[in-house]
Amino acid sequence: MKIVAIRAYIKYLALTKPYTIAYSTFTDVELVFLEIELENGIIGVGSASPAEEVVGENPTQTLASLQTDFVQKLVGRDIRHFQQLIFEAHQYFGYLPGTLAAIDLALHDAFCQYLAIPVVDYYGRKIEALPTSVTIGIKGVEETVEEAKEYLSLGFSTLKVKTGLDWQEDLERVVALRKSFGNAITIRVDANQGYDLDTLQKWFEHTQSLEIELVEQPIQVGQENNLYQTLDFASSIAADESLKDAQYAIKFASEPKRFGIFNIKLMKCGGLLPALEIAQIAKNVGISLFWGCNDESIASITAALHLAYACPNTKYLDLDGSFDLAEDLVTGGFEVKNGFMYLNEKSGFGFSLLKL
Repeated sequence: MKIVAIRAYIKYLALTKPYTIAYSTFTDVELVFLEIELENGIIGVGSASPAEEVVGENPTQTLASLQTDFVQKLVGRDIRHFQQLIFEAHQYFGYLPGTLAAIDLALHDAFCQYLAIPVVDYYGRKIEALPTSVTIGIKGVEETVEEAKEYLSLGFSTLKVKTGLDWQEDLERVVALRKSFGNAITIRVDANQGYDLDTLQKWFEHTQSLEIELVEQPIQVGQENNLYQTLDFASSIAADESLKDAQYAIKFASEPKRFGIFNIKLMKCGGLLPALEIAQIAKNVGISLFWGCNDESIASITAALHLAYACPNTKYLDLDGSFDLAEDLVTGGFEVKNGFMYLNEKSGFGFSLLKL
């Protein structure tokens, strides 16, 4: 089955509400979409939302890459060779994870629609459903508690709290959440590289009784070896910005482990095939998987969910990146019930492309 057309375009999408993390405030997002059309009319859709401050690629660069002759020369190739096409894209583009993710996702979607099976079933479904966390940005104590109430009213009970500007204020917010909601909520923390080692030690000392499920990327990229000094807590520390691809996964899987959890983002590693490499490395050394995202379309969130449910060591989801989009270009893909994410049984990624 031949590829007959490829289309790439960029879309500016506003967020329903801005949010703040340790190094920036966001009010909108630029998403890149790629459509790969087959001769029988099937259209595979990929989407990219690279975070330039993490991976060095921005959406404008992604769009330019997807409009190169290399991508257009995929027209005429056989979708049954989709893994070879992804390999060739990696050889050509190197580390441009937004570009590679869009290509990888669109090819997976088209191929599994051609097979008439969901992508998760192509790799072998291991998990039916898990709860996703929803994110509370850096804000005051009262605002944090009020936003948590809003999420609980919507059925979510796993909260990820952004921290990293002032650890004592961070502590006040988490204490307030635990006092307000008790064991009705699960609390995760994402410091976005905002702590040094001394601050991290203080954080752990003051939060041992608060039942924090995990702490995501607490220290600066490049300072991971310092985590040898926090080995008592390593099992609850998740690598995020530090973990870009399989080479980093191999490094962080060695003993003594700096991280007990790997956060996999398709926009960091470049799609499902590179994510699967990281997942396999983690599985072999007993590291749990935590699937994360940027502000993204349902298209790429659904793709991450498919692979997450195909990996037996998946333990955590943080796939709320499409919830705050004011609009999207696809619909469907998954449902959320009481905070749990469920895939539909449609072929490919199971979403529908809306008309521009």
